[in-house]
Amino acid sequence: MGLSVLGHECDRWVWLSFRWAIIEQFPGRMLRLFRRGQREEETIVKDLRAIGIDIHSTCLDSDGQSRVDFGGHVSGSIDGIIESGVPGAEKTRHVAEFKTHSLKSFNELKSKGVSGAKRQHWRQMQGYMLGTKIDRALYVAVCKDNDEMYTERVYLDKARAEALIRRGHMLALSERLPEPLSTDPTWYQCRYCPGHDFCFGTHLSIEVNCRTCAHVTATKDGKFTCAAMQNYELSVEEQRVGCEAHVAHFDLVPWKWLGGNENGMCGKYEIKGVTYLNGNPYLNAGAITTHELLAIDQQGPKDERVPF
Repeated sequence: MGLSVLGHECDRWVWLSFRWAIIEQFPGRMLRLFRRGQREEETIVKDLRAIGIDIHSTCLDSDGQSRVDFGGHVSGSIDGIIESGVPGAEKTRHVAEFKTHSLKSFNELKSKGVSGAKRQHWRQMQGYMLGTKIDRALYVAVCKDNDEMYTERVYLDKARAEALIRRGHMLALSERLPEPLSTDPTWYQCRYCPGHDFCFGTHLSIEVNCRTCAHVTATKDGKFTCAAMQNYELSVEEQRVGCEAHVAHFDLVPWKWLGGNENGMCGKYEIKGVTYLNGNPYLNAGAITTHELLAIDQQGPKDERVPF
């Protein structure tokens, strides 16, 4: 669970992101904007060094960026560590955070400051400062419309930083879907959220991977284990692929949950009045995969027979 996501206001969105239940699909324009932001980091680092700031552990350095790891799945990657040279605080160490903004977002940032305008970024830096034991951060923002730059020094708020990490541990280890930020589909923070349709429409995740599976548990030592495989520790690659034994997590589908089967390896769901056994069809007679359940949800069963 990255600190950039953990800074989000909504517990539900953080949980859905961490569980890979909703994976955003970006159009080409957005991908180009992300690429622009990555290139901007290189320019910012060069500009900071040009005015005498001693910064390391950046995207330009061979040893790569620094990371903070709080265990329990909560970690983050830092844009840079400043040893000295920040104007007005030349001898003070800082965590560096770089962002690009649209003109509207940039103007709001200048008016309200990072804490007022970009609370998610502010929380992200709090986590970085806590993890590095550096109590200052330098926030550098660039306007993509006119190349104007805004900088702000941010101070560590230890109590809020610690609360952020506790929240991350709680959400990472939670087996159940948290409540949404708002129950109003027109609420401004929900209206453009990638999870809007899930919360206010389908309540259905179409992602079939280990993290959306009822068999899989996030553990305190930062691992994911599978009960269907005798608590086998799953690699990240295995988590992304999933397997035939996938059982849809009952908080991620709108279907009626009827409990598990006798051996606990399958789940029973009622879809449109028909009961289905969800699990590995090769090991459980009458079971069907989650992919097949999703197809039934969208199209209905192929015939009128009751599969289970």
